[in-house]
Amino acid sequence: MKDSDPKLTFETFVVGPANRLASAAARRAAESPGKSYNPLFVYAASGLGKSHLLLAVANHAQRAEPPLRVNYETLEEYLAALAQALEEGTREDLRDRYRDLDILLLDDVQFLAGQPEAQEMLLATLDSLTGTGRQIVLASDRPPSEINGLDARLVSRFSGGLIVDIAPPEFETRVAIVRRKVEERGQVLGEGVAEAVARYPIKNVRELGGALNRILAVQELEDRAVTADDVPSFMGDFAEPGTRESGPATAAEFDDFLDQVAGAVADAVVTQEAPWRKAYREAAEAAEREGFTARRLRTALEAKVEPSSWQGRVEAFRHDVIRLREIDDELTRLKNPWPEAASSVVKDPDRVEEAEALLASVRERVRPFKEVGPGPSLRELEEQLPPLPLKAAAQLVSLDKPQYNPLFLWDSEGSAARGLMASAARGFRSAFPGGRMAVTSVADFAQDFIRALSEGVAGAWRERWWTVDLLLVYGVEQLSETERAQDEFFHLFEALKRRGARVLLAADRPPSKVEDIDERLRSRFEGGLVVEVDGRDLGPDAREWTLVDPMPAPEDDPFWQGLSFDLGDDFLEGADGAGEEAAPAVGADHRPGIDTDPFTGRIGSPDDDPPVIPPLHELDMGDGRGGLFFDEPPEKPRLEVSPEDFLPDPMGGDFEASSPTSRAWRPSPEKVVWRWPHPDERLVEELN
Repeated sequence: MKDSDPKLTFETFVVGPANRLASAAARRAAESPGKSYNPLFVYAASGLGKSHLLLAVANHAQRAEPPLRVNYETLEEYLAALAQALEEGTREDLRDRYRDLDILLLDDVQFLAGQPEAQEMLLATLDSLTGTGRQIVLASDRPPSEINGLDARLVSRFSGGLIVDIAPPEFETRVAIVRRKVEERGQVLGEGVAEAVARYPIKNVRELGGALNRILAVQELEDRAVTADDVPSFMGDFAEPGTRESGPATAAEFDDFLDQVAGAVADAVVTQEAPWRKAYREAAEAAEREGFTARRLRTALEAKVEPSSWQGRVEAFRHDVIRLREIDDELTRLKNPWPEAASSVVKDPDRVEEAEALLASVRERVRPFKEVGPGPSLRELEEQLPPLPLKAAAQLVSLDKPQYNPLFLWDSEGSAARGLMASAARGFRSAFPGGRMAVTSVADFAQDFIRALSEGVAGAWRERWWTVDLLLVYGVEQLSETERAQDEFFHLFEALKRRGARVLLAADRPPSKVEDIDERLRSRFEGGLVVEVDGRDLGPDAREWTLVDPMPAPEDDPFWQGLSFDLGDDFLEGADGAGEEAAPAVGADHRPGIDTDPFTGRIGSPDDDPPVIPPLHELDMGDGRGGLFFDEPPEKPRLEVSPEDFLPDPMGGDFEASSPTSRAWRPSPEKVVWRWPHPDERLVEELN
């Protein structure tokens, strides 16, 4: 394949709803050539990323399997090669050259119109390559049926694979593209500038880049920051169509390296090993002893003469190995949820870019949600709110299967509904200390989605949201102000419904009054329970609440070094596919005689006996410390704990009722975790 731009990869291709299918199909073609979607035909208007996708296939395939024979060219180059072969009488040689390819990538196929010789040759090439399981990907500015004079046999072949289009990007994707391009340029835009640029109905990515170039040029040349208010002055005459996509312009570093060693054979063994050859061999052997592949250096060892800059290549290889070790350690620390994806990537120095992308996805997947800050419990709101919304909220977060799900709360100001939502969140955390809960506004949800798109971690972002046990969303009326949040929220809603998760919504109006939203969403809101909240007596302590970051992970605290701290992740095991009938298993598996009050979080018996765990002041040792300390003989300090003594802990940890849909279980006595509010007062004793 001729030189290609190494920046044109799947990682730098911003995926949105307009191009998601095309991107997924192209990635499948690169990862499994010839096994599906063959031929793959991508069509779109100029500047929407067709050439980017084709070159991403080429770069991905050659990075994953360098021996693959991959060829990318435009139809103009294809026609030029055919004309030369006809002139020189070497048509059969040209046909054989294409038949020997593993992947053929042909751009600007619309120029086949009026080219019968080229159509005949392409038809023969298609039949030969697809018949032997080779991959073909084609791109055009129109579908096959609209290419004038296209041979019916070619139309039939194209239709036998997959034909997919790329539509112009919508607002959120345009924002993500602007942010990605600014990041690639190493610059920074002021607040709201990316959104201001994206609000213009720009038809393609190339024009979007042109508009951005004007802004960045002003910042660079005039040494000032452009504001959102300045954007209209740069967009006045911006509607001129872009030019047709061009082919790749710069050489990929990896392809250049392969060109240097292509066709080389091993030298005869000499008495004195050359320094460069020894350095290559020793670096390769050291990496292989640790389980890394050293294909890059082993291939370089076949060179006949000393390669230029070989010291730099050895150092780059070692640097890649070191980086892969760091990524592997970080994935282990984060408890990588996709170990199979990492198994081969983190051992191949030629796939560092993929490993970095995987690490970014894992970080996104395990990122904790913010928690609702301190405030009144549901019980404390009994005198301030009517019984109907209060009981509905309490029932939604109780141990039993909720009767009304989703629950939609509203009041004209919105603050009373949000206040009740916050108290319900505190009740859920008390009832299910280990459950996954996500609290967000519609505006924050939309911005978070844009961030995930721009960082290339949208898949992990969705999986993170789709696995919560309780979703709380306020400001639902703002759904009318966004294009993509509605679609993402609908799919999130459906995913949570299938898993039997719970949903609580708050707004300043009922669903019937929320304008410009998808009717599918409106019907689902109204399919649960819609309740107006009369919050005239609701105090400011309930109306005003904040979201706070969760407690630091135990591994970040030196006190926990060497201790085991295991939290169950699959809180909904067995619920997938259960549909509307999916019911929480806690009610059946909850230990008899123990109850958790969602109003107060109090743990006690059904007969209102004193709490099983006494309050801290009753356990005070006389020195003001308080806590769970017991009098034991000094010579033999000991704490005897039976598995039957474990109860749900309102501060979190591993619990019998750790999630609204988890099976009950208890940890062994060796895995007891005490949380102490003041680290400087901790008392740590070695137990005999």
